[in-house]
Amino acid sequence: MLYDVVIVGAGSMGMAAGYYLAKAGKRVLMLDAFHPPHEEGSHHGDTRIIRFAYGEGTSYVPFVKRAGELWQELESLVDERLFLQTGVINIGEPTSSSIQNVKASAQLYHLALECYSAEEAMEKWPGLALPANLVACFEPTAGVLRVEACIQAYKKLALAAGATLQTNDRVLAIQAGDIVHIQTANNVYQAKQLIVTAGAWATELLATMNITIPVTPTRKTFAWFEADEQLYRDAVFPAYGIELADSFYYGFPSMDGAGLKLGRHDGGEVVDPNEPLRPFDDDDREDLQQFIQQFMPQHGALKYGKTCKYSMTPDEDFIIDFLPNHQNIVIAAGFSGHGFKFSSAVGDVLSELLLDGTSKQDLTPFKLSRFR
Repeated sequence: MLYDVVIVGAGSMGMAAGYYLAKAGKRVLMLDAFHPPHEEGSHHGDTRIIRFAYGEGTSYVPFVKRAGELWQELESLVDERLFLQTGVINIGEPTSSSIQNVKASAQLYHLALECYSAEEAMEKWPGLALPANLVACFEPTAGVLRVEACIQAYKKLALAAGATLQTNDRVLAIQAGDIVHIQTANNVYQAKQLIVTAGAWATELLATMNITIPVTPTRKTFAWFEADEQLYRDAVFPAYGIELADSFYYGFPSMDGAGLKLGRHDGGEVVDPNEPLRPFDDDDREDLQQFIQQFMPQHGALKYGKTCKYSMTPDEDFIIDFLPNHQNIVIAAGFSGHGFKFSSAVGDVLSELLLDGTSKQDLTPFKLSRFR
């Protein structure tokens, strides 16, 4: 069968794109090496932060605002709560890049933002312990996305719109042309257009077409700690990001009694996505425990830790672009640990690129050509 569009990688971005394209009347096949949602991509771990006063730069704000609109639309379509408005607090030195960008984003786009000294923040959130040199910027309209539920929602809508999902079928090679041939472990598929949203595997898949992209799979860690629910439950404590001089941590309030969730955003080790990740170990535990002991000292014992993969670009900005000399193939990759919140809008953008050849979003910062 000749498909209008084949999507390689049916995770957060791919599943959303599959829905929007199927809704537009395209014959869509979504391929995944696993069975989404799963723990091999960047979408597991229950929750992701969505924030609009964006610490990575003001250029992201229109994009994430569009994503927020689409998450709300998705909630109404499936009649399920996907977004929890816990608020998000950004903490750092006043001169830090994230704090400066958060303030600039809020000012430029008229976003609600409350700024506090360390003393004021500790009074407002007694679970925090902050050095006096830090400040806190609280975004009350931001919050948390339930990641697996988000993917399940797009999966439900995509299939209802007529898309086909083929799971546990790994793509081995791609042959470009007017008709794209996609070789999997079990079959060969043909498509007029192709989307590659393969996460940590994007680099090796494009290598089968002799195309190189600078996306590096990187091991990351996160964990849950016992929490005093009076201090840390989601009704009274926000999601958070804390930038220090030499590190960046993020986390979530205790939701449904799960405990405080904490992860480290920076650092990590380069990995082969085809090899099992080194399990959460004593070094990972020590790193996270040292941080949480300093900044949220009233936490309880470590419950358990996990590992995941980021797909890093050198500048930590995304790649969303047509492949060079292939106007029927689009790549979305390198989301560098801050992409999930955008996945609703990325899916929409990918559908626009294939349907119209362009997008209403400004994708200039995400072009592949910036690496040449």
